[in-house]
Amino acid sequence: MTYAPRVVDRELVTRLESIGAVVIEGPKACGKTATARQVARSEVLLDVDENARRAIEIDPKLVLDGPTPRLIDEWQIEPTIWNYVRRAVDDRGAPGQFILTGSAVPTDDITRHTGAARLTRLRMRPMSLFETGRSTGAISLSDMLAGTPVRSPDPGLTIRDITEQVVIGGWPANLNRTVPQSVQAVRDYLEEIRRVDVRRVDQTTRDPVKVGRLLRALARHVSTEVTIATLSADAGGGDGKLARDTVTDYLTALERLMIIEDQPAWAPHLRSRSRVRSSPKRHFVDPSIATAALRVTPERLLTDLQLFGLLFESLVIRDLRIYAQAADAMVLHYRDNTGLEIESIVEGANGKWCAFEVKLGQGKVDEAAANLLTFAERVDTKKSGTPSMLGVITGTGYGYTRPDGVAVIPIGALGP
Repeated sequence: MTYAPRVVDRELVTRLESIGAVVIEGPKACGKTATARQVARSEVLLDVDENARRAIEIDPKLVLDGPTPRLIDEWQIEPTIWNYVRRAVDDRGAPGQFILTGSAVPTDDITRHTGAARLTRLRMRPMSLFETGRSTGAISLSDMLAGTPVRSPDPGLTIRDITEQVVIGGWPANLNRTVPQSVQAVRDYLEEIRRVDVRRVDQTTRDPVKVGRLLRALARHVSTEVTIATLSADAGGGDGKLARDTVTDYLTALERLMIIEDQPAWAPHLRSRSRVRSSPKRHFVDPSIATAALRVTPERLLTDLQLFGLLFESLVIRDLRIYAQAADAMVLHYRDNTGLEIESIVEGANGKWCAFEVKLGQGKVDEAAANLLTFAERVDTKKSGTPSMLGVITGTGYGYTRPDGVAVIPIGALGP
């Protein structure tokens, strides 16, 4: 299959030029190995190479030999290799020696010997609409952080198209599949996580039935600040609520598998007496996981607009995270005690920030724009800085700036 370029490609090359090893982390099947292979000159695949695993038991240094950068795929299967990589980087004293890929975060004691100044971690996620070719990328997030005005023709993405992108997700393998094939593939992927991966991540027995119920509960509350208590009740079965400790343990396992990724709250300095809430929003790393958990099809989304709106927001957050990482920025959210909520705050390391509302339909743009302007009035710009952009990210339509200064950004034009 032809390689589809990824937003992280440039970041990977840049990091290899300055440090000894890059650890690419992301959920399985998001394309880590294919991306690493674009720059690697040799490789060892620990998930399929039994001889390599045996060699590590005898002499771990054997698998480190080869032209560099050398790819060590699924390194967490043999976590003892971590310290040997670290030492090899020290001994060789040159950048770009290794690329490690992993679809699970090992327990802390495995990486207790720090990789600081030797290794850097690079996060990968499933593909954005820009990477799958469904967005023109005419409106750049980096440009918006710099204050560049928004302008784009209608990219032609329809509501029906968006339903399909939500359920297909950004999985590279789905690029050559039909929608029904993709839907089944994501369901199979989630079934493997439920039955096998949550146990294998740290060799702890977990009830796959209860894991499935928690996944469905998370899916029903995607893009919200749902609490552990609510998830406990919603994921309960005939024997009552799930224990809070069980929910917390399962969420930790899913985080280590990089299947869920919370969206932290932003805490700006405010002019008003409003108090900022600090609860994170719950998201899967890709909205298709939520649709798989709920067994949702594109047709059903068209009949459940409330669920569709939450899933569309999650899709937007996925894409913003991919583009924000390339711009050295973070994706946060805002909510205060008055109920004022902003779905996404993108804040750069240089302090510049943009605020975005996410609305599937054009009919909510006026309301969203008014919300953004109210929010901007509450922020103490002397301390938090003036927003580079206030914008409403929509499902369809043109990209433009309204007379009140709020930008309208179709998701089919958003890019890095």
